[in-house]
Amino acid sequence: MKLIYVASPYSGDVKQNIEYAKRACCNVLDCGHAFFAPHLLYPAILDDCNPEQRKQGTDMGLAVLARCDELWVYGSRVSEGMAFEIHEAHRLGIPVRHIELNHERMAVNEAVYLTMV
Repeated sequence: MKLIYVASPYSGDVKQNIEYAKRACCNVLDCGHAFFAPHLLYPAILDDCNPEQRKQGTDMGLAVLARCDELWVYGSRVSEGMAFEIHEAHRLGIPVRHIELNHERMAVNEAVYLTMV
């Protein structure tokens, strides 16, 4: 079982984005893997509007990313935070997969980008 880091948009329509992130996590489970979704965990504890606490959440997420087998990027929009996570995955040699889901949490568009080392 792989540990998959789930990246998807959080800001903007937060309620809708949280629901999409939950579907993304279910997709990872459906594929037989474990997931880590920092944007579902840390905003429940830290204030995302507080720059210091947002940095804490980002730093903790990146500490776990270094231990993940792959980064799966969900959705067609890549936020600034997601772009940073993708950059860090490439830097660490972690494969990145881009996935878009339909309403039934099934992948409708998927591309795998192996990190150039």
